[in-house]
Amino acid sequence: MSAQSIVFPQQVRDPKLPVSFRFLLSLYGIVPFCLLVIWLDQFGFHHALRDILPSSPTHFLLFQVLFGTPHIIASNLLLFSHTDYLSTFKNKLIGMTLFIAVFFGIGSLFIPYRVLYIISACWTVYHVLKQQHGIAKAVCRLPNWAFYLQLWLSISAGIFIYMGIFLKNSLEQGEAALVLQIATVLTLALVISTVVCQKHVHSKLGVIFLWANTLLVVVSLFVYSQHYYFLAILMPRLVHDMTAYSFYVSHDVNRHGEAPQNGLFRLAARFHVPVGLVLPLLSFLLTYLLQAYGDDWVNYILQTLFSTQIYKAVTLGLIGYLALMHYYTESFVWAAGSPLRRYIRFSGL
Repeated sequence: MSAQSIVFPQQVRDPKLPVSFRFLLSLYGIVPFCLLVIWLDQFGFHHALRDILPSSPTHFLLFQVLFGTPHIIASNLLLFSHTDYLSTFKNKLIGMTLFIAVFFGIGSLFIPYRVLYIISACWTVYHVLKQQHGIAKAVCRLPNWAFYLQLWLSISAGIFIYMGIFLKNSLEQGEAALVLQIATVLTLALVISTVVCQKHVHSKLGVIFLWANTLLVVVSLFVYSQHYYFLAILMPRLVHDMTAYSFYVSHDVNRHGEAPQNGLFRLAARFHVPVGLVLPLLSFLLTYLLQAYGDDWVNYILQTLFSTQIYKAVTLGLIGYLALMHYYTESFVWAAGSPLRRYIRFSGL
């Protein structure tokens, strides 16, 4: 979802399930909760929790099943299961697929892995924080200069925090210290800009939203500096994913609630699965199957038929493709004029 996604006049009449700004704001409750957990761990359990948590969320299958990948799969399911959406965005989807195949497929033969990883990491951080700032823009109603100042300071700080976490094993001690210093300076600049920008916000809810996004970055930096890498990624991941699901579920209830309009929801109706649970349940199930068994299934088939194997064909290849498509499509499928936005309205202002 993007900053442009909030303004859209052509909505269905009286949708059953609006997206609540107050609910979206409540998701930031994970930030003080993680601070409390760290305080208890440091002063009550002598860092026992930090020592048993994985050093990276990607080392923990349960994290992969619960966060990140499910909402990516849900996003693609929502888009590709509706023929009218496919028809509307067909050229963009084909073009992006070709770009991914050439740049990340063929390009991987010539471009160093670290360069591709950094590009993907920057795109990930941009996608996560652009969504949160885009939603907050409707509440804060900042001038464009203030909005983009907040956005790019958040993204810049977030990129260095992300790099510090996921590249920590390949960074020299001096490089790691430099990454932390740059992230700290950018975060401090973000705090200062928030103090300045809040003068342009004329509602209490808007001010809270403005600081919620800032504190998400500030606390992520602090948690990262304390070496709670798992929690540093968990906070923005949970806020982002739950925000995305609130849009997906609202869309599905408002479009399919009275009468299923595609094969997926007609099948779900036969098994009496509530409309709002179809996409979450299916995306979590597919995530588990793909993460736990996908590579083995593909390599078994390839080994049987062609006596060959492909390294992480599913967990890196397929899921990587879906993630990049998700980052790309979410920048326009919820924008003004998109057919998906007809089924979304907001409440709680």
